Amino acid sequence: MKKIISLLLVSCCFAATAFAQPKPVKIAKSANLFTYHVYDYGESIDTSLMKIVLNYPEYQIQSEEGTGPFVPGYAHEITIINFEKDSCFQLAKFAGLENSDCYEVASAFSRSDIAYDTARVNGLTRYTCHINSNTMEFFVQDYPYDINPIPYYGRFKGILVCFKRNNQTYLQLSKTELWKQAGIKPFRDGYINFQRITGRELSQIKKQKLVITTRIFDDVQLSWGQKNNHIEGNYRANTPFDSVLHFAGGTLALKRVRLPKLPSHYQTFIELHQRSNGDAYDRTGSVFVIPGASNKLEPNFFDGINNHPDSLPIFMGKDGQKYQGIMSAISRLKEYYISSFVYQPPVELMRFFTPFGVGQFNDRVKIDGLEWADETYYKQEVTDLAPLLQDEVWIGIWIGNYDGGGHKVTLDIKSYPGSELWEDGGKKNPESIYSLFNTCNVLEMAGQNYGKLFATDSLTASFYVANKDEKVRLRYISTGHGGWDGGDEFTPKTNTILIDGKPAFTYTPWRCDCGRYREWNPVSGNFWNGMSSSDYSRSGWCPGTATQPVYFDLSGLEPGNHTITVAIPQGEPLGGSFSHWSVSGVLLIER
Repeated sequence: MKKIISLLLVSCCFAATAFAQPKPVKIAKSANLFTYHVYDYGESIDTSLMKIVLNYPEYQIQSEEGTGPFVPGYAHEITIINFEKDSCFQLAKFAGLENSDCYEVASAFSRSDIAYDTARVNGLTRYTCHINSNTMEFFVQDYPYDINPIPYYGRFKGILVCFKRNNQTYLQLSKTELWKQAGIKPFRDGYINFQRITGRELSQIKKQKLVITTRIFDDVQLSWGQKNNHIEGNYRANTPFDSVLHFAGGTLALKRVRLPKLPSHYQTFIELHQRSNGDAYDRTGSVFVIPGASNKLEPNFFDGINNHPDSLPIFMGKDGQKYQGIMSAISRLKEYYISSFVYQPPVELMRFFTPFGVGQFNDRVKIDGLEWADETYYKQEVTDLAPLLQDEVWIGIWIGNYDGGGHKVTLDIKSYPGSELWEDGGKKNPESIYSLFNTCNVLEMAGQNYGKLFATDSLTASFYVANKDEKVRLRYISTGHGGWDGGDEFTPKTNTILIDGKPAFTYTPWRCDCGRYREWNPVSGNFWNGMSSSDYSRSGWCPGTATQPVYFDLSGLEPGNHTITVAIPQGEPLGGSFSHWSVSGVLLIER
């Protein structure tokens, strides 16, 4: 159900058939209940109603609400207009909260800051104004009381019978009747202990209370040389909740948390704040979830974190090197194969890259026309991974560096409702999420190998399709590395995705907008030609940005076992330097 007044204030323009010009409405004698229909973009009638109860010298505006339950923080609101005081009182209290969390906004009913043109049309007075390139029309009928269900636009002489925006009807008086209960209870009954605030403040409070926020890491340091938090015994069961643990020499932080289970209409984002605490260079970072970490029997990535990367499943490359924990390990494939994955690599929520020294080194270099940012801020939607972000969850964050000061990070998970009702049919999340591969070596400082296997190998993982009607997508993140002229960091390389051995998709990760983020890079090298190191285009990333996942549609495959292969023409090493690729792939299945 929509918030009525908010709906009417949206500054959008839609093409729809205009309704005929309204005419006077027959108002029942002694009527004190007025019902308005809300129209959806001019033509279709919304299921919502707006009602006005008249009890002189006041009237109350109330919207039809669902039966609930409402989402946490939903604002139950009423608006009271007082004729004698020429005042509008907006009252709000919140679902599941005490009376002390009630607010009141007081403002004048009459408005002199909106210029209206007036004309008589079909026996009504039409008030017209223009706001944000929209034409607003208010059709007002003569009546003893000045009644306007959308008082934001001020006080008109009479009762509003129709409101149009851009010649589309949005609100129309549909019924007038006698409400016998009117005047029995005060309008403010149940609304007590109000804090008087401004309309802008109330708008901000309403938004904040709706957002479900979980702070995961709060100003946590990721740097080389910190003591590892090794967990003895049954470490999965013994690992405490809500404690920040450091591994890989302090470059990786891990937390075991409990997250709320939310309806599918919620949209979920992660927000990351990062600043240098001593490291001046651009570094690879990753925020990830360990799938199956709560399972006390099967191996998972925490084995490699708490013990050593060599305790993870090993892929032996044709180059003779071992690559730890980069691919899913499967005991068998079948239709319901939750237990068939004996190992899944970490699922990346976000791949991000630190800039050159933002925060710590802002005073090091001064450039005319540039003002350095205090920190980098990353925000990315992860709704498609929401099933992994509920109940018991193990979340890690890593920044690869060998600096004693390293970096400071703060990470939040924020979920925004798509409906005022707790249970609503909203957008469906994937029913199954399977991590297939991940070569981003978040245990680099503990000995995990770089993803340099592509010089001699391709990367192949298996998956199962139970039904041809399943919607199957691959969520894919890819960035190339090798930081010299000719290395894969600065050379576009085509990633080929093969399904069952046949080329199906090609994708070339490349960012050519890196110069946009110059103010995040105070100690990026400045060259003779006016370029800075952070300006150069790169293989799917820029210093100070997050790499966006891309999606490949695998729907329509025949039921049964399938393989997915990633092939990249990785460049040759140069001296002691080498190119490598960080790729991660997650299968999303909707049934």
